[in-house]
Amino acid sequence: MKILVTGAAGFIGSHLCDALVKEHKVFGLDNFCDFYDPKIKWDNIKDLLKKDNFRIFEYDIRDVSGLDKMFSENSFDMVIHLAAMAGVRPSIENPKLYTEVNINGTVNLLAECRKNNIRNFIFASSSSVYGNNKKVPFSEDDPVDFPISPYASTKKACELICHAFHHLYDISLLCLRFFTVYGPRQRPDLAIHKFTSLMLDGKPIPVFGDGSTQRDYTYIADIIDGVLKSIDYVQTGNHYEIFNLGESQTIELSKMIYTLENTLNLKAEKKQFPLQPGDVNITYADISKSRKILGYNPQTKFNDGISKFIEWIKRKT
Repeated sequence: MKILVTGAAGFIGSHLCDALVKEHKVFGLDNFCDFYDPKIKWDNIKDLLKKDNFRIFEYDIRDVSGLDKMFSENSFDMVIHLAAMAGVRPSIENPKLYTEVNINGTVNLLAECRKNNIRNFIFASSSSVYGNNKKVPFSEDDPVDFPISPYASTKKACELICHAFHHLYDISLLCLRFFTVYGPRQRPDLAIHKFTSLMLDGKPIPVFGDGSTQRDYTYIADIIDGVLKSIDYVQTGNHYEIFNLGESQTIELSKMIYTLENTLNLKAEKKQFPLQPGDVNITYADISKSRKILGYNPQTKFNDGISKFIEWIKRKT
């Protein structure tokens, strides 16, 4: 099967491509923007570039002519759309950019699928769409009408656009809501990576709030397993479904820091700040639907995942 993966050189994308090239012809798309150092992305895919069944395209998903050329010259069987401007806090500073990339870029890809008769599409959504919902754990059937950041709003908007394309053009389509993914290659701006790097350098870590915020940390290998199972499922009919992919347990920020301290055998110097606008109090996935329909079953305990991440970051430094 010929699979296009957008955001292929990023954290999740590069791991997904590593898994897919074992059985498929994989086409990666990434614009290598400077949201963080593009050298990190090139390093993520350095081994992939050596493989005959992997090819990388350097396009922006806003570039309609570039996308049109790429789609017309290749016969993709499926699109897995991970590319996006990421991050809640940066989206508050530049909501226009997030709208242009995340929403318009997704429309461009869906339009190419319609034009080129591509019937299978998987979209990477986010747990951020749940906002500060009071009901936990978060279920796919919960209302998600009150996002608290532009980033979350774009992900919710894309889910709605995906439904319209499914309804109008018979594209089998899954939206996967990822919950706080961590592990080797995690973006350097995300908390686990950022805190670990600062602690190893003997610098203070920024702690927003009192440490009681909770996240459903999900190890990268479990997320990739969920995406692979979604690839199998999306082809079984003309679907529109939303699935949570999380660990289905929560870790307080204070406990996350404590786990890093224990694993690194270092004491963190903390610099306290107030909670940031757009940050949610908790993410917590109900994965019963994903378990039942996809066979999704996360395996990695938080302590084990942190150990694997720290082994990786120590090899990199």
